[in-house]
Formats: sequence, C-alpha cells, structure tokens
Amino acid sequence: MSVLRSIFSRGQSEDHGHKPTLLSGPRLPRHSSGWSALQKHLKAEQSLRVLDIGPTSPSNINYLTSLGHSVWMADVVDEALKSEWILSPAEPGGQPRFDVDGFFEQNLNFNRREFDVVLLWTTLDYIPEGLIEPLVERLYHSVLPGGRILALFHTKQTGPETVFCRYHLTETEDIEMQESAPHPIQRVYTNRKIEQLFKAFSSSRFFLAKDNLYEIIITR
Repeated sequence: MSVLRSIFSRGQSEDHGHKPTLLSGPRLPRHSSGWSALQKHLKAEQSLRVLDIGPTSPSNINYLTSLGHSVWMADVVDEALKSEWILSPAEPGGQPRFDVDGFFEQNLNFNRREFDVVLLWTTLDYIPEGLIEPLVERLYHSVLPGGRILALFHTKQTGPETVFCRYHLTETEDIEMQESAPHPIQRVYTNRKIEQLFKAFSSSRFFLAKDNLYEIIITR
C-alpha cells in the first residue's frame, strides 16, 4: 500500500512498510529547463520541505538531503488506479465516483505539514479524472505561500514517449527518465487547461521543450 514517507536531512527516517512500485529499464537523460530553474531555487535556500511524488528514488533523496532539505515521498499513480477506491462505476458518458477522502487519508496524509517544493512530475496525466481537482486543491492547501510545484504534462496521448516514468534528479540540468509501471495516459492538457487547473495559485511559468512534454513551475 502506498503511504506518505519522510526522509529527513539529519538521517532520520520513517519506514511504513510500503510496497514499492517496480522500475525497469535504463535511466535516460533528458534536459529539463524546469528542473534547472527549480534547482537554482533549491541551492539558494536552506531547510526546505520537499514532497517528491513518485516511486522511491534513492538518488533524489540523497541529492535533496545533501542540499540541506527534508524530503517526503509519495507513490500516488499506482495506488490511484486500484479499483478499491471506486465507490460506484461510471454511468454511460460519465466518470466513476471515487472515495476521495479515503484515498488521500491513506496516501497523502500530510499531518498538517506544509511544503516549500513539490515535484509533481507527470502525475496528473495518469491518475483518474475524479482525483485530479481534489489533488490540486490538496496541494494548494499543503504548499506554503511562495512555494513551488514542478509539473510535467505530455502533449500526446499515445506513442513511445508516453510511457509512465520515474524522474531522477541530477546535479546537472538533466533529469533521468526510467520506465515504471505500464500505465496509459488518461488525458492530454492544453496550456489553457493547465492554467485553469491551477487558477488558485499565484502564477505559472511554462518552459519550452523539444520533446512531447510541457514543463511548468507553479507558484503558490
């Protein structure tokens, strides 16, 4: 079961016995202007709280804690796609009804913690529709004013570049992509739709990319 776990910069840890999502394949480097911009912020500040959403990445933990920050990790996508969170099936042309409160209590219970940085990655491309707006709202209330979210969005719904990946941080302007579970993309967002989704936040900054990904830093 996926749960929120914390890894502190002083070497402490909380082990809740969660079953990790398997990763497969090599790590493929990809230049990321969004990561480059966020990395400057991480290097300029001290003792930030960072929420990294995705399968456990020891390299992410090591790098972020080496900068003096505290790290919390939450593996959301695999858990969100389990049928146990569906309260009622979808009617024709509609969406199933989800146990939103139960899902967040089990998987994103922050115990009133607030974060300075969230690494959201491509999470919103893969989770069910009924969890998207509640997740964004939960992040809004869990990110400190001025806090930043790095999010990625696919521009195509099918093709080899749409595989669900874990993103590993590096000290360079690259992030490393590693194939994870074979989850299909649920939807593709336009820039306008992304802006509407995060309309409660103060600003968003889009970065151009040569591949089929948008990169955005959203500021609370």
